[in-house]
Amino acid sequence: MASLNVGNLGEYLREQRRTAQLSLRQLADAAGVSNPYLSQIERGLRKPSAEVLQQVAKALRISAETLYVRAGILDEKEREELETRAVILADPSINERQKQVLLQIYDSFRKENAADAAVADTGTVPPSH
Repeated sequence: MASLNVGNLGEYLREQRRTAQLSLRQLADAAGVSNPYLSQIERGLRKPSAEVLQQVAKALRISAETLYVRAGILDEKEREELETRAVILADPSINERQKQVLLQIYDSFRKENAADAAVADTGTVPPSH
């Protein structure tokens, strides 16, 4: 897990809030947190929980995973994987069975690529299952 970089998170939140043309009070109300608490997050003085970040992301209509990466809760590769899964699951043009099969294929490709990377890094062949 990466270390928390709350200053970077706070700056990013402030930028997103301003882009959304919301006051601090409006965002705090929409996210269900106190105005002083949100102000402290923006100034890098507080480390918000994943739940608070999720509420703020929802209020800003941005990806919670992006905030998790900024806060050091999630790394970039994990965010990309979660977003890929979310896009697949949200696609209305395919049915639930197709979504599950597509996710299984996605997982198998990720495992295969991780195994290939391990071989390349160590020069040894991992045991097959």
